[in-house]
Amino acid sequence: MQKVISKDGAVIAFDKIGQGPAVILVDGALCYRSFGPMPKLAPLLAPHFTVYVYDRRGRGDSGDTKPYAVEREIEDIEALIKEAGGSAFVLGLSSGATLALKAAAHGLNIKKLALYEPPFMVAKDGHRPPADHEEQLNNLIAADRRGDAVSFFMTKMVGAPAIFAFLMRLLPVWSKLKAVAHTLPHDAAIMGDFSMPTKLVASVTVPTLVMGGGKSPANLGQAVQAVADALPGARRRILAGQTHNVSVKVLAPILKEFFTG
Repeated sequence: MQKVISKDGAVIAFDKIGQGPAVILVDGALCYRSFGPMPKLAPLLAPHFTVYVYDRRGRGDSGDTKPYAVEREIEDIEALIKEAGGSAFVLGLSSGATLALKAAAHGLNIKKLALYEPPFMVAKDGHRPPADHEEQLNNLIAADRRGDAVSFFMTKMVGAPAIFAFLMRLLPVWSKLKAVAHTLPHDAAIMGDFSMPTKLVASVTVPTLVMGGGKSPANLGQAVQAVADALPGARRRILAGQTHNVSVKVLAPILKEFFTG
């Protein structure tokens, strides 16, 4: 484990593996350096890139400074880019894709940007989280109801069936999800009301690949299309047979082709 100091003094923990141009991997909600797809993806990219897998602030071994602001997470990515030599490729998954988009719009030195299913809700008649979802999440965390916060995120915010959250509670992975439940308000702040910030997206000028899964819910496919349409010159690619939980074995060669092409 290595550490970098963000602009506000927060310590951001990261692992570095491989050699070649830098790639920074930005997790979505509830994932961190030792849990989720990124630890499995990094070794597949390492023969071609120097890969940075980090704990987003408040997760794993990374610190957090109150009050939280999305700008602090952008500064964390900026600190990692500086650590990597001043520029980097960036991959963001789910809400991490939205964070990566906002980092690019902020002007960070991102050479190419790869996004997988930023979870914007673009359909007028589709699911929407409660208007006070950030407040409800914060109240659950303040009451130390971590499991309920995870369930609320999955069902009321993301729109998963209630049975899904119930079954997840029965699995060993549930303890890992609860361990970082206190950072769910961070992802809520990143997503806002889940509508797509079209002007912000359109301001991103770096080469971008927007990806989605062929078996993902329709609302995610609509979001991928909307982001690709709004981004100047973006490429859109649908990965056959994939869901929101994309296979890193499928993702790795696509990233290699895009970043090196």
